[in-house]
Amino acid sequence: MTVGTGTVAPSATRSSPAHWVESGDVRLLMDCGAGTIHRLAQFGLAWERVSHVVLTHFHMDHVGELPALLFALRHATQREAPLVVLGPAGTVQLLGRLAAAYGAWVSEPGFPLVLLDLTAGEPFPLAGDVSLEAHATPHCAESLAVAVSAPEGRLVYTGDTGESTDLAVWAAGCELLLAECSLPDAMAIAGHLTPRRSGALAALARAKRLVLTHLYPPVETVDIRSAVAMEYAGPVSVARDGDRFEIVRGRP
Repeated sequence: MTVGTGTVAPSATRSSPAHWVESGDVRLLMDCGAGTIHRLAQFGLAWERVSHVVLTHFHMDHVGELPALLFALRHATQREAPLVVLGPAGTVQLLGRLAAAYGAWVSEPGFPLVLLDLTAGEPFPLAGDVSLEAHATPHCAESLAVAVSAPEGRLVYTGDTGESTDLAVWAAGCELLLAECSLPDAMAIAGHLTPRRSGALAALARAKRLVLTHLYPPVETVDIRSAVAMEYAGPVSVARDGDRFEIVRGRP
């Protein structure tokens, strides 16, 4: 589910980045920006049973509500199960800084908290047949894309990224490419994708389906699908907060 499809720009309809993936015993939250925990409740997701959180990078719109999630799990549940928090190099240090700012409960929330820095290119088992892998992206020093591989298929989430042939090769053949689409092509900047850039990435990756997220308000004033279609012929969805997508191996 696309829990938050917006950016740092305040929006009445889009929360900051957050996406929920379920497979087997895995309940994975990818990024945790402003508005995430209330959106999880609004959409009927079992936020109190989240098993893993993965951060793509440390910009505020992607990590800002992580302390609130830990606080909610501490005080609004009777959680005993461990929570695994994964992210780029520096994730462990980030949680240490948050604990220094907010209090020791951040790193000792009353249930087991496992903090791990991901290494790009090394698969990380989540549970059962579900694994996670990361790939560096051209956005900021630590930014990563992440792929979730499960019996249902492979989901690739770009996080924030600029154009990258390497990223497309790494994402090759994925059932669903969840790609940022920040700005219209007329406002293109380095380190972010536009509709045509997102389409080009999906085409080069031979993604079976493209779902667009991380939308700043200006990009919603243009015909996103038509621009994407100039580069990519597959099915395209412009995600909204609360959209659900089923992944089936080999099928769009």
